[in-house]
Amino acid sequence: MLVSKNKTQTVAEHLIEYLEKRQVKHVFGLCGHTNIAVLSAMAKSTIDFVTVRHEQIASHAADAYARVDGKASVVLSHLSPGLTNCATGVANAALDCIPMVVIAGDIPTHYYGKHPHQEVNLHADASQWEIYRPFVKRAWRVDRAELMAEILEKAFQLAETGQPGPVLVNVPMDIFSEIIPSSSFDKVLKNSKSIKKPSLDEETAEEIINRLAKAQSPVVYAGGGILISKASHELQMFIEHMGLPVAYSLMGKGALPDNHPNVMGMTGFWGTELVNQTCLKADYIFAIGTRFKEADCSSWYPGYTFNIGGDEDVTKVIHIDIEPQEIGRNYPTEIGAAADAQSALRTLNRVARSLYPDGLKNDAKLKEIKDFKSSFKEKNLEMQLSNAFPMMPERILADTRKAIPDSAIITTDVGWNKNGVGQQFDINTPGSILTPGGFATMGFGPSAAIGAKLADPNRLVISLVGDGGFGQNPSMLATAVELDLSIVWIVMNNNAFGTIAGLQKAHYGLTYGTTFSGSAEQPNNGPRYDEIARGYGATGVRINSADEFLPALENAIKSGNPTVLDVPMVNNPTPTTGHWNILDIYSPNDDVSHVAT
Repeated sequence: MLVSKNKTQTVAEHLIEYLEKRQVKHVFGLCGHTNIAVLSAMAKSTIDFVTVRHEQIASHAADAYARVDGKASVVLSHLSPGLTNCATGVANAALDCIPMVVIAGDIPTHYYGKHPHQEVNLHADASQWEIYRPFVKRAWRVDRAELMAEILEKAFQLAETGQPGPVLVNVPMDIFSEIIPSSSFDKVLKNSKSIKKPSLDEETAEEIINRLAKAQSPVVYAGGGILISKASHELQMFIEHMGLPVAYSLMGKGALPDNHPNVMGMTGFWGTELVNQTCLKADYIFAIGTRFKEADCSSWYPGYTFNIGGDEDVTKVIHIDIEPQEIGRNYPTEIGAAADAQSALRTLNRVARSLYPDGLKNDAKLKEIKDFKSSFKEKNLEMQLSNAFPMMPERILADTRKAIPDSAIITTDVGWNKNGVGQQFDINTPGSILTPGGFATMGFGPSAAIGAKLADPNRLVISLVGDGGFGQNPSMLATAVELDLSIVWIVMNNNAFGTIAGLQKAHYGLTYGTTFSGSAEQPNNGPRYDEIARGYGATGVRINSADEFLPALENAIKSGNPTVLDVPMVNNPTPTTGHWNILDIYSPNDDVSHVAT
């Protein structure tokens, strides 16, 4: 480890020493002439640099790393094209409230505005940092070397507190090489590295508990904030004591085990009838750590998922979120509180036990949940056992669930592997599913698997991804092979951008620009993802019948090798009971949804 003894070092050396003292173990990124001073300092440190072939891989991997690790991840980027390549992954992290510190090199300060190599200066000199302003919590340009320590400290603090999210620290390359004393870095080390999170006052907690206890049909609505706050245990204690049924948003999947008797499932467009109908009839929705986003709320149309705010609606909302702006954004709120989910639930649990020491029961609702889950699984059984080839998506998910332990980490992408997983794939270990929610970014899942595996090497990591998503950045396989990461990628290959193809076919009667040539079983000159995997040094397996898939997956897991399973799949749509406004835009006078292609 680099040790500072009030001596002079380059800013790059001070930076690496600072990261070490923050116990940063991995930095994700790609080299460039503006950041090799940092890499050279890192080579002498305990930190591992995870080098990739494209910066979007780095930002997605860092996103997943932070979700599993619970602390801000670090990305090191080159200037201009490196930073723009990173942008999609950083924006995805921003919309999913994932803490991340992006450190980017830039042109030298003495060349501002002169059109040096790769400068962004069309509207202002040396303005590449402004590219990130719309989606990071804050972007800094370091204009003086002695400010580096202060800015780094602020960056980590801001990324990890309140509603978490990414920040950018933009550093001209000459500042990385400037020699300064350690005093400014020594000073910030005295700061607390954790800030106490806001909780509920006793009076508000009592009010919430009494409203829920007296309600006729209350529902807890859990969002991704539960997972960010690590509040799953506290939430489970609360709903068991109060006898409350639980619905969750897409990002709230895995907040509680899907096999818990109080857990109904996911709301919204891809929600089940039980969940959506229960929420529609609720007199109180107790929402915690959720934004009430569009797909989760059936585009906020009444009559599909929630009936809130209309003149004749009886549903009232109690809403707790760390970010005050989320409260009342999409639905009127009767009781709103800005608080950390874990801290708030600890207070609520204490108050609930004081006011209702024997707890509350709702046996009739629990029986309804049990019966529905049983009938829903029975309804899907035919598809889950189907020998059709290309495979039914339901069978792929069912066989995957059979093959993996509950502790496995699942990364998803978009399409069936996100929507179908949310609806039909049980997650029984809180926090074990990583999904791109706000941006729904194609290409997230394959790269996210790398970050997840590095954050928790002892857990099995499975990436469920479509062929469209896997094809975005297959070079992440090179990183996985170089680091010997035992990840299995399951490519649900329908030879299409399946969700969009299903929409276009339903509303316009064609699949122009949304499918690839040929079929999933026999694509015309299409990529063989198993062969691509082998080209990178990973194991690649092409599935040729439905019965081949489960043993191939089991063998891939046992092998411990980075493995790609290329699985031809029928492009059937995920069943829906909710609504999505885009359907009305395409076909305003017809009740049209998705179809198979």
